[in-house]
Amino acid sequence: MPDGRKGRKEHHVMELSLTQFVTLDGVCQAPGGPQEDTSGGFTHGGWSVPFGDEDFGAFVDSVFDRVDAFLLGRRTYEIFAGYWPKVTDPDNPVATKLNSLPKYVASRTMERTDWAGAELLRGDLVAEVTALKQRPGRELQMHGSGNLARSLLAHGLIDTLYLLTFPVLLGTGKRLFSADVQPTGLRLTDSRVTGSGIVIGTYRNAGAPRYGDYSERAASAQ
Repeated sequence: MPDGRKGRKEHHVMELSLTQFVTLDGVCQAPGGPQEDTSGGFTHGGWSVPFGDEDFGAFVDSVFDRVDAFLLGRRTYEIFAGYWPKVTDPDNPVATKLNSLPKYVASRTMERTDWAGAELLRGDLVAEVTALKQRPGRELQMHGSGNLARSLLAHGLIDTLYLLTFPVLLGTGKRLFSADVQPTGLRLTDSRVTGSGIVIGTYRNAGAPRYGDYSERAASAQ
């Protein structure tokens, strides 16, 4: 009998990835400019900009090579929508993806979206994102969107974390990992350091953390 599997395309559902810039002390607020997010009296906006070298750009381009849709928080959507539609260079890999692919915006306050391909998520966040992840594709990508990221981390919904740690200490500002984060084991699948000193780690969600006891290991070794 003929093998019905031959010629059949594999069906892959999308995985949710988060690309996040953080300082060495975990701050993720306003990496891209002084006015990006001044809430809470934050005055250190733009801390990532001096480190944007060729290695950094190449990594960001490689992340965008894997995207099939975007998931954005309100603030990140507003920042992106105010800039990227004006970038019309067909050779710009970030602009072409952001301007052409679906963008899902999680917001309880926005009434509409003006950016082509953008759609508001109005229902239960966990249910909406879970449903998006069941669609065929490669990566459903989040970039920044700190508040949204913290919510999804708390529910264990992020599959891959691209964490870019910059050699800066700020002391104040919003942090990515909050007290209500779900305990999660992570598996490091790739690491590199850019010429400017950014440590880039790619982590996969590995489920519940594993625990041990060094005193028991020491005793068993005797």
